[in-house]
Amino acid sequence: MTYHSKVDEKEKFEHICDLTTSLVGLRKGSLGFKSRKQEIQLPRLVAANIGRLNYIHQRVIAEVFNRDRSLIYHYEKNHSANYTSWKKYREVFNLVHQAYTEIETSKPSFKDNRALKRHILEFVKESEKCQVEILVTSGKVGCKIITSYREFSYVLKNIKFALANYNNSIDINLLG
Repeated sequence: MTYHSKVDEKEKFEHICDLTTSLVGLRKGSLGFKSRKQEIQLPRLVAANIGRLNYIHQRVIAEVFNRDRSLIYHYEKNHSANYTSWKKYREVFNLVHQAYTEIETSKPSFKDNRALKRHILEFVKESEKCQVEILVTSGKVGCKIITSYREFSYVLKNIKFALANYNNSIDINLLG
């Protein structure tokens, strides 16, 4: 049995939401409120569309907002019309998108597979049991870390810690 999962989508989207709320002057977590006021709805709309531009699944965005996934489809469908005709939306979208892009591009990436694996192995130890494969990508290079079910959460937490200041993505593959 093979199971493939992206584990960092929710964290990335929560980061986008936190950035959005701080840039527009809202309280952290306020995008999840059920309010329809424009001061909440506009940043929610912006955060959702930036999340989709960064390939975050609608299900993840809806879960963070505590909303239905169909709302995210609606936001995505109306993005270009809102961007061209709604000045305030365009200004907030450009502000948040530019800030998020600057943060993401400022993070360094690894240039070599061996350097990436060596850096990760300073924080974790690979397991003899081949039950879970953690695929780590940084820039254009990647490596696999093998672990057991029992050690999985500990290893994953340490990999995230090791790569906190690096551009990376983590995928999980359950081996069977």
